[in-house]
Amino acid sequence: MDYYPRTITNRPKKSARLAGRTKVRSVPTLISQPTVIEAAGNKPKIIKEHIGRVNSDTSDVSIAHMKSPGGWEEPRQTPEFDEYTIVLAGMLRVEHDGGIIDVRAGQAIVAHKGETIRYSSPEPEGAEYIAVCLPAFSPDTVQRHDD
Repeated sequence: MDYYPRTITNRPKKSARLAGRTKVRSVPTLISQPTVIEAAGNKPKIIKEHIGRVNSDTSDVSIAHMKSPGGWEEPRQTPEFDEYTIVLAGMLRVEHDGGIIDVRAGQAIVAHKGETIRYSSPEPEGAEYIAVCLPAFSPDTVQRHDD
């Protein structure tokens, strides 16, 4: 049995009439390249924002590719957004009020809005990861701590 149809017969039309108005479907938006954003922390970290407030003027979600060097750590923060992180290489340490979680390549972690956390990459090879924030990351909503 073929679970995936070879042709789609009820494809939506490019426009539809809704209560006397015509709604035109939008087309996909190509993001041709990320914007490199300055990172907080004790060592230089590369943040390439693909989708977000800076690169695509998107406030609903941000998606960034991160590379942090060994020994990098950032200030504690209590963000006003959920952050979903997938580690691609190395290890990302997440300190929280209840302890420490080491997230290794192939693993993921969700930091929930309102949790106080600190990210770091203590191992020599650092970490490479993808971070998705809902709503999009903003310096105004990350709530960094001075200690």
